Amino acid sequence: MAKAAATKEKDPLNFVHQNAILCETITKEQRHQKLYTNYSVNPFKKIHVITGKPNSRHDTEEGEEDSHFKNVIKRANQEPVKKYVYPQTESQEIGWITKPLIDSDRSDRRLNFYRQNTPITKYMDAAWRVKEQTENMN
Repeated sequence: MAKAAATKEKDPLNFVHQNAILCETITKEQRHQKLYTNYSVNPFKKIHVITGKPNSRHDTEEGEEDSHFKNVIKRANQEPVKKYVYPQTESQEIGWITKPLIDSDRSDRRLNFYRQNTPITKYMDAAWRVKEQTENMN
């Protein structure tokens, strides 16, 4: 039975059905598609300033700054910590929080363990120093 189905030739393509499937797919795509028309400057591309025409009053007038453009460029040049609340990649997680967790007080002996010299350690330091000096003399 399986051999009979395998030997039977496939039906030729029906172009009407193929076109209907294509039209249905396109309508489904267009149902969820939004047309983006809010164009702005690319903040990551270098800006090439073009000078105006000579003897033009257009360039001499004040107040032509675009505040939105300045904000976009300023935001693009900031560090990721100032742009985003959380790290965007795994690599940014390292060093994301740079401020210390607690304010350390150097006089707090619970957190700062300074090197302490007892009389025994002072004696051994002096003995090692003498031993090194005698070895260096020979």
